[in-house]
Amino acid sequence: MTILFRFPRLSQEQKEIRVQVWSREMLARLGIRLVVKGTPAEQGPMLLVANHISWLDITSLHAARYCRFVSKADVKKWPLIGALASGVGTLFIERESRRDAMRVVHHMAGSLRAGDVLAVFPEGTTSDGVQLLPFHANLLQAAITAQAPVQPVALQFLDTRSGQRSLAPCYVGDDTLLGSVWRTVRSKGITVQIVFGEPQAAMGRDRRAWAEDLRVTIDQLRSLSPAV
Repeated sequence: MTILFRFPRLSQEQKEIRVQVWSREMLARLGIRLVVKGTPAEQGPMLLVANHISWLDITSLHAARYCRFVSKADVKKWPLIGALASGVGTLFIERESRRDAMRVVHHMAGSLRAGDVLAVFPEGTTSDGVQLLPFHANLLQAAITAQAPVQPVALQFLDTRSGQRSLAPCYVGDDTLLGSVWRTVRSKGITVQIVFGEPQAAMGRDRRAWAEDLRVTIDQLRSLSPAV
């Protein structure tokens, strides 16, 4: 109801605050503790580049710092989450369509020039979080075109008591969305740790070289001692 009726009447700043508050409330209701390391970008233009584990990634990042996501079109069809994602300004992309990717890159570059903070998952799909998948470089072209910095971000879901990786929120393979949600709700004591690295410029790198360097950086950020 808030998305449908209240959001259109809110200022952009009010929307961003409301999304962050709602996201923190959702994590709290699920019993998930949020730990943030590093400093999220205070303002745009900025492209956040993060690894991708769960349907909870977007909510977790919003709880740490509001941003506009670029997400696969399938998310738009997810119950509740799809409506919320649309309402908060997510850019949806048909990943199989090269023409659609070009459209989204053009839109992203314009948004970055306008001072937005955007976020992408260059793995292109979720993983179990144990190993990073290869990074797709296409969407990084938007930051190069707009001459905008990129901030690497590492996400991990941890067992709060042991500090070990928790697979409960994973959404991979044969998992269904409902099954992943139910498994997460039943698990007790999960911490989502989000580590923000230092923003960086392209410095002459093309999108493929930059994507590989960002993958290495995010893998290093994941190795920081967990705060549980």
